[in-house]
Amino acid sequence: MGWLFYTDRRIQTYADEKAEITRLCTFETDTRRTTLVKASKVGSTWYAAAKVESLYAAPLEDRTYVIDKDGSFTFGAVFLTRYDDGCWGYKDMEESAGPGESRAPLSLLNLLSELKDPGSYAHAWRQRCRDWAAIPDYAEGDKVKLASPLTLSDGSTCQIVTATHYRRGRQKRRCYRIEETGSLVRLSKASLAGSELISREIAEGSAVLAEFFASHNV
Repeated sequence: MGWLFYTDRRIQTYADEKAEITRLCTFETDTRRTTLVKASKVGSTWYAAAKVESLYAAPLEDRTYVIDKDGSFTFGAVFLTRYDDGCWGYKDMEESAGPGESRAPLSLLNLLSELKDPGSYAHAWRQRCRDWAAIPDYAEGDKVKLASPLTLSDGSTCQIVTATHYRRGRQKRRCYRIEETGSLVRLSKASLAGSELISREIAEGSAVLAEFFASHNV
């Protein structure tokens, strides 16, 4: 399916978007009812968990999912979204299509029913989401070794960096200090995949730690 845009511009806010995702995931056929269980927005992409139930006493059957104890199954869906000239639009796909966007939170993945085929596109998509969630969120002072040398815009490379920050106005922004040069660089979460913590230092200026050390005469 391609992109569908709402030219009436009725969707303008986060709440509008969530309400529309809920509507899109709530429908009935002659034999089944589908309802939204959870929706999470990451960047401009919405991730949804939708539950399918039978409208009759007969249990559901499905080629992709193991039926849950209550007779239903829950699947994952991805909604790519964007605004074009003020008009909101989306492109949706089920997890069985193996979406490229793979940043669904673990809290949503944990709601999905078991898959019958461990070699399916859906299984691979879930694993990519888990791999993304497993990328560490390093703290101030953490010394990190990247999985492989990273080539910077000036052609130089780095692999050992220390988490620090810089200020933009009143906001603190995460960046990393390069071991070899002392220069600061911003790294995307994707570039931290497969990295490992070498050492952890106590960040300067922590009021909590200062109080702890003062009380213990350190």
